[in-house]
Amino acid sequence: MKKLVTFEANRRLARQLWHQISPAGSRALRELTYEHQLSIAAGHLLLLEGRWYVSHTGLLGLARRNRCAGIHVRPVQLFCDPTAHRWTFEATVYKSKTCKGFVGYGDADPSNISYLVQGAEMRVAETRAVNRALRKAYGIGICSVEEIGARAEPQEPSKLPPQPTNGNSKGRTVRDRLCQIIRQYQLDANLVKAYATDTCGVKALREATREQVENFVAHLADWAEKDRNALLCQLNSYLGQKEGAA
Repeated sequence: MKKLVTFEANRRLARQLWHQISPAGSRALRELTYEHQLSIAAGHLLLLEGRWYVSHTGLLGLARRNRCAGIHVRPVQLFCDPTAHRWTFEATVYKSKTCKGFVGYGDADPSNISYLVQGAEMRVAETRAVNRALRKAYGIGICSVEEIGARAEPQEPSKLPPQPTNGNSKGRTVRDRLCQIIRQYQLDANLVKAYATDTCGVKALREATREQVENFVAHLADWAEKDRNALLCQLNSYLGQKEGAA
């Protein structure tokens, strides 16, 4: 039998990741925990700008726990234009064999998705449709992360400052820049470390070369400024590693 998700565990991890949780946010987290067994550690929930969002993983897990009978997805041809990378899908969730179905629609085109997933508009549209149908079927009143549209085009991404020629000073400058990014965008340092080691292909960050670390810091700064929400989703995928190391 799987261990039940507790509000105390969710609240503790939420405070570690996002520090300040409003009373309304805490009440919403309690309801999402006890009513739907959504877990922050498992990547089911994300707090963005003071609002809770559910993930596709969390919704699929909810459907599985409730013995969902099936999900049918089809493209809505009238609103699809492959040449313009514009797609619309209809998803129907059947909670049981006798259920008439809960319908949700999802659309995607280059104007309403992150630049990081451009080229995958069809898959994004399908995921959004499934998420909306699942939220209707199981009474999830919060939006899913995958349904968030792209933000306005950001300014040019931050660049690394000129590096001193001294090796030790250079190392300190890169570390200082990384700490600055973490503070500026309110990222979890441990999750950033896990992401860095994975990106650099090493078991410990100290094993990475200076060039690898510099490239990672530049990549992190670019992503954080262009689409912080997408970056938080990526970092959230390392929550299990962080919990295991605790």
